[in-house]
Formats: sequence, C-alpha cells, structure tokens
Amino acid sequence: MNDKTRTLTDAIVRAMQDKKAARIVSLDLGSLDGSICDTFVICNADSTTQVAAIAAGVEESTVKELGEKPWRVQGLDNALWVAMDYGDVMVHVFQTEMRDFYRLEELWADAPATEYTSEY
Repeated sequence: MNDKTRTLTDAIVRAMQDKKAARIVSLDLGSLDGSICDTFVICNADSTTQVAAIAAGVEESTVKELGEKPWRVQGLDNALWVAMDYGDVMVHVFQTEMRDFYRLEELWADAPATEYTSEY
C-alpha cells in the first residue's frame, strides 16, 4: 500500500470510528490478481440512518483532511449498503444484516486484513 492510499485509508477509518461504526476492517487487495482497487474499507451499523451518517462523515472528513472526494457514491437512496469509490480505495458501509448476508470479507479471504477498534 502506498503512502497516499494509507493516508486515505486512515482518514476513512477515523471518520468511521467518529460515527461509531462497527466491525471496521481494511483489506489490502493490492497484491491480489484481479482486484479492482488497492484497499477495501468495510464497516457496518444497525440502522439505515447510521449507515447514511457514516457515509456522510467519511466524505466530509476526506474532503476536509485531504481534499479527496469520492469519484462515485452508490446506495444512499436506501442506505442498506453504501459503496464509495475513491479510486485506489473502495469504502463499503453496510447495514448489519446486509454485511452478514454478503460476507464481502470472505470473497477476498486471501487479502491481508486489518481490524480496527470501533472507538477512536
């Protein structure tokens, strides 16, 4: 992971922690064949309101701290699974039941994972 990706990932994780996201994990996909980006950052929340708040917090923090805006954001209309594309970093904010159903980490089980505390 290059320094820019690490800095962006750290800012995203801090924003998630600030909004009380649960089960925050980053997956380092950079060394895997066929990966669409360098890093996934994944978290979940129990309500759609909190999912939307986490996504908004991530966007606000990355703009404020780094001047980085997501290239694309999908899923805000129902806030069950919000995906935010930052190029080298993809952010996935799930409602808890959706995360348990899709098990995104298992699809990329070969990727080195870093777990973060939910409190900052």
